[in-house]
Amino acid sequence: MNSLVLDASAILAFLLQEPGHDKITTAMLTRAVASSVNIAEVQTRLVREGGLPDEAWADARTTIQRVVPFDENDARVTGSLVAQTKHLGLSLGDRACLSLGIALKAPIYTADRSWKKLNLGIPIHVIR
Repeated sequence: MNSLVLDASAILAFLLQEPGHDKITTAMLTRAVASSVNIAEVQTRLVREGGLPDEAWADARTTIQRVVPFDENDARVTGSLVAQTKHLGLSLGDRACLSLGIALKAPIYTADRSWKKLNLGIPIHVIR
């Protein structure tokens, strides 16, 4: 079974029933992975909006099958991606997600429309 990568924006759209949430199907969730950086982003947003930290973590984890640790190689690739993405102003978390997709050779799902302008050799699907 091939993995697919969910960006924090796609996870949040699904959890909060934001526009595009319907593009994330139950079948997709059985293959979904996310970087530990992106799961931290999701938890941060949920806590910032009033959720309890443990509940926010559990909610973030329900959308994916596996949290992929962010390691030294991921840091190197993520840092390098700034050269290809600076015109879009992508955050560290955005680039961590892209780095994971590149490493896994897996499609990425995001709510960030600007990612459609990227050509990184992996499919990027925008959910809204």
